[in-house]
Amino acid sequence: MRNDGKRRVATPFNRNHPKSKIQNPKFTIGIDLGSNTLRAVKRECASGCFVARFERIVRTADKLVETGRIGPEAQERIVQALHEARKAIGFSDAEIRAVATEALRRASNAGEVLERLRAEEGVAFEVIDGEEEAHLTLLAVRTRLASLGEESDSFVCVDIGGGSTELIFVYGETVLSRSFRLGIVTLAQEAGSMESIGGRLDEAFAPIETFIEETFAKRGRPGRFVATAGTPTTIAALKRGMDYATYDPERINGTPLDREDLERQRHRLMEMDPQERARLVGVGREDLILAGIAIFDRFFDTLGYDETIVIDDGLREGVAIALCEGEE
Repeated sequence: MRNDGKRRVATPFNRNHPKSKIQNPKFTIGIDLGSNTLRAVKRECASGCFVARFERIVRTADKLVETGRIGPEAQERIVQALHEARKAIGFSDAEIRAVATEALRRASNAGEVLERLRAEEGVAFEVIDGEEEAHLTLLAVRTRLASLGEESDSFVCVDIGGGSTELIFVYGETVLSRSFRLGIVTLAQEAGSMESIGGRLDEAFAPIETFIEETFAKRGRPGRFVATAGTPTTIAALKRGMDYATYDPERINGTPLDREDLERQRHRLMEMDPQERARLVGVGREDLILAGIAIFDRFFDTLGYDETIVIDDGLREGVAIALCEGEE
């Protein structure tokens, strides 16, 4: 971790401010600062291919429940991750949009954090609301489903994040979405222990169940269940014999999961020591993944599906796709 005591001033490569758009960019970059992970992707607009990816666990929301702030250690991890992302995928030749989600929506020092990222790493993040997050995630999911030949006029997509969960119902051209303050980081921190997760989840899930019941009553149950974000993709990776170091998104997209897969991997993870669990799911996620499985399993129960299809593409991909398509 870089911590030389000096303030780092970025070179003026970033062009992600809404008023400084590149016309018809060759490449776009979407950056997603979530409650646990910073993820970036570079897309070649002409081919529609993602040519570079970057991901780093930064634990943005660490201690946020207790303090209401993004702590200095988390800020340093984010700065370091952005520095590594710039070197890894190259920012200078692309139109960039960087977005932040629930952790920054909640943090009382969000403005301070965003200014530090802009000053030190040259990236101007936008804090987007749950509606925009759902829209961009759905754009990525639909694009990937189409490329897999798995298009559907009717589906429900669950995006289980670190600080929030987005639930998106698609009925043809009609999209109904809502963001809920339930995520793997916040659930784990608010519960305090694995033994307390069930009770805390019951409370946090109540408004989600109401939304599902009301939507089913008005529109009916969609034809299929799609899941994205860290918990579903991690379970899919374990099912396919991958660990954090060998994770391959191309092998994840389209993976089917059922509740037996969840239960099998939950037992497997619980029987491991923390070091082995961290090797499989990533350092900083070894305890959070169990909270994520609890949330994922509750969705299976409440939505009433036997199987889901997992899509790796999410918010960062949606941001990059939208930039290629000229969306503001």
